[in-house]
Amino acid sequence: METIQSNKNTEQNNEHHKISNATKSFLLFINCVLVTVGSVAGPLLMRLYYLHGGKKRWLSSWLLTAGFPLLIFPISVSFFKNRKRNSRTTTIFVTPWLVMASAFLGFILGFSVYLYSIGISYLPISIYSLLCTTQLAFTAIFAFLVVRHKFTHYSINAVVLMILGSAILGLHLDGDRPNGVSDDKYRSGFFMTIVGAAIHGFMLPAVEYTHMKAGVPVTTNIVMQIQFLIMMFATLFCTVPMIINKDFQGIAQESREFGLGARNYFMIIIFAGLSLQMNVLGSLGVIFWSSSLFGGILTASLVPIQQICAVIFIGEKFVAENGIALAMCLWAFISYFYGQYKINHRRKKAPISHEEEQVTV
Repeated sequence: METIQSNKNTEQNNEHHKISNATKSFLLFINCVLVTVGSVAGPLLMRLYYLHGGKKRWLSSWLLTAGFPLLIFPISVSFFKNRKRNSRTTTIFVTPWLVMASAFLGFILGFSVYLYSIGISYLPISIYSLLCTTQLAFTAIFAFLVVRHKFTHYSINAVVLMILGSAILGLHLDGDRPNGVSDDKYRSGFFMTIVGAAIHGFMLPAVEYTHMKAGVPVTTNIVMQIQFLIMMFATLFCTVPMIINKDFQGIAQESREFGLGARNYFMIIIFAGLSLQMNVLGSLGVIFWSSSLFGGILTASLVPIQQICAVIFIGEKFVAENGIALAMCLWAFISYFYGQYKINHRRKKAPISHEEEQVTV
């Protein structure tokens, strides 16, 4: 009887494990969808904003994180479910250390999105999106330094290709420069986008490190609270300059002067904000359910879609240098993805020690 009961318990535990894995896969898929929609639609809408007379860069930065109150509802639902289901010892609130870490990450996020907003105001989407893929290279470097992910031949190959692709774009500064953008502004946009990608590349492993050092079980509710705090502090970082520059008061006047009309102005602003919000939420979710490196890979893989949409909906040119840089970016992505596949396949065939598991990508 005891043996039968033990087998039943084992089956129940295995079934619970399967359900748990299925749930994790579903949540990862949902977050990947959020990243995909946000990464493609957000930059296109913000480029439309700048093309037709928009000038408020802090506003576009603010839109990316200002939707953080939307997280209150799922946090509340998860909170009450955990309170009924779990024991008293289960932690359901973030710790003071997590609050401080979230504040630091929020300020980093706010600064990086401001640099991105400068870049997209001066650069066409084709160049901007390719430069943003350098985030994968920076993520790989900082993941090695911050969370001890090991470099492989494939990841080194990906980093080198990303750097060479950016160098090719940097040598081609005039062929696709938008009308009305001076050489200095174009170079400024180029440089700011690279710096923004570097800061964002640091932030992804930093978020993963925060989860590792949380000191409490990192549940879905805790992750959503961290997301809420990061975006709240990022919004605060962008709100202060907006108040100083009186950007809120100038929205009505800018909408009247907008090239596509006031109605389309607010439509673009609203949907851009929603798209960018989806991108940030999805990125943080991908880090939790997978890793920071997978988040960088996913972002890099969306570049061809961004390129195609920019050509179709905005009518941007796609010159030869862009094609070479895109090919190098795709090859870097394939190399990195194949490296990840080989590592995972090796893990399944020969289990590794706990220490190796923490340092292997």
